[in-house]
Amino acid sequence: MLHCTLATMSDNLWTHVFYLLCSGLICVSCSALNCHLTCTCASNIVSCSKKDLLHIPTGFPHYTVSLDLSHNSLKRLRAEWAPVPLKRLQSLLLNHNKLIFISTDAFALVPHLKYLDLSSNEIKALGENLFSKLKELEVLLLYNNAIGQIDRTAFDDMQNLQKLYLSQNQISRFPLQLVKESSRLPELLLLDLSSNKIKTLPIRDLNGLPAWVKNGLYLHSNPLTCDCELYGLFTHWHIRHFASVVDFREELNCTLVAYQKETVNVFSLLLIMNCSEIKESAIEAYVGKTVTMDCDTKQRGMAQEWVTPNNDLISPESKSSNQTLTVLSNGSLQIRPIKAEDRGIYTCHATSTVFNETLYVTLMVYNATQHDTLNTAYTTLVGCIASVILVLIYLYLTPCRCWCRTDEKQRNENGDSIHSSVLSTTSNHDTTSDKVALNTHVAFIEASANLQGQISKLKLNGQEPQDTRKMSDPGSASSVFSDTPIMV
Repeated sequence: MLHCTLATMSDNLWTHVFYLLCSGLICVSCSALNCHLTCTCASNIVSCSKKDLLHIPTGFPHYTVSLDLSHNSLKRLRAEWAPVPLKRLQSLLLNHNKLIFISTDAFALVPHLKYLDLSSNEIKALGENLFSKLKELEVLLLYNNAIGQIDRTAFDDMQNLQKLYLSQNQISRFPLQLVKESSRLPELLLLDLSSNKIKTLPIRDLNGLPAWVKNGLYLHSNPLTCDCELYGLFTHWHIRHFASVVDFREELNCTLVAYQKETVNVFSLLLIMNCSEIKESAIEAYVGKTVTMDCDTKQRGMAQEWVTPNNDLISPESKSSNQTLTVLSNGSLQIRPIKAEDRGIYTCHATSTVFNETLYVTLMVYNATQHDTLNTAYTTLVGCIASVILVLIYLYLTPCRCWCRTDEKQRNENGDSIHSSVLSTTSNHDTTSDKVALNTHVAFIEASANLQGQISKLKLNGQEPQDTRKMSDPGSASSVFSDTPIMV
């Protein structure tokens, strides 16, 4: 009986061992494919889309080229989501999830990724060196998130990034470092910042960008503040037929702060704000100087050649007949030294295998001598105007005008006549009468016909007046009452 029991237990043990060995073979067979049961594998493509995943599955085949994890409920992308390197992975789709956190080391084991879709998530900030491990990434989709903060180093070391989509976020400040510093993203051809909260743009910095960056810089559907500089920026881009403006002309609106924040199209500011018209580019130069005209094309690596106003063709391999015009290595045309007859419209023809472009540059040449003469005449005119202003100030803003001094002189003369004609009843040189005159009250009586008729009735100190001709120097009696003082 014991022997049978041991035999039965031995049989069961071997059965379990056999089962484990078979399971191991099956697992080995499964690990060779390494495809999760919840995903769909087709050659080197793995699709785990719309599986209601809360966590990222593990054990993806090492030869995976494309991995689709979109339309799930993933919230965090940690560093251990890929426990083994996926060196062949080129496309990773994580769009339409609920991602709120992405680890800085999340992409350390996928160094050859070229396409990354993180759109339609709940990402609020792009942290320090977040994408720096993706040195070969070419396309990055981050639209339809809640991104409001972007660290300056978030896109460092991304030397091959060509397209960056940041539309439909909460960005309120234009990330100038992405386009101004050419060494940071040297291959960037498209930057979509549309449908954000940007109100102002660095106009001067944007004007200095290469044409291929302007062509792919999308800024429509932002609450931009209206002004003539904004109108000039987009109008110039429209003249150059940049896709970022031509394709979204109707969505390029701005806000009129002075008109109760009314929203209008940018191109209507020409009439609303009386902005200046924008024309083709023009360059001013002076005789004897050196001038360089850029052939700023919308694509890189294009071959440029120039046509002068005299229809002379100038290419990088040739020079003009007068040996003054040269096409530089970057396609710019240099004229050295410039002459008066070099003025006119220069045409740059840029060609490539898929695109051709023609640019026109108007060159205006001035004579330096005439310019100096103009400056001298202008200086002389300013000096004359200043002299006239000083004279007017002297005449009208001095403390005492000439007519004031005239009245003062007349009053002095009249004061002198008091002693000689009225106040002195004796000799004009009698000092005693002068002392008496200082204590008398004086009144001015205007002469009139009635007053002259009543002279005889006038009393002085209660006494009948004596003959005035005896009280004054020889002269007519009418001169006494003509603005002369009378003692009362």
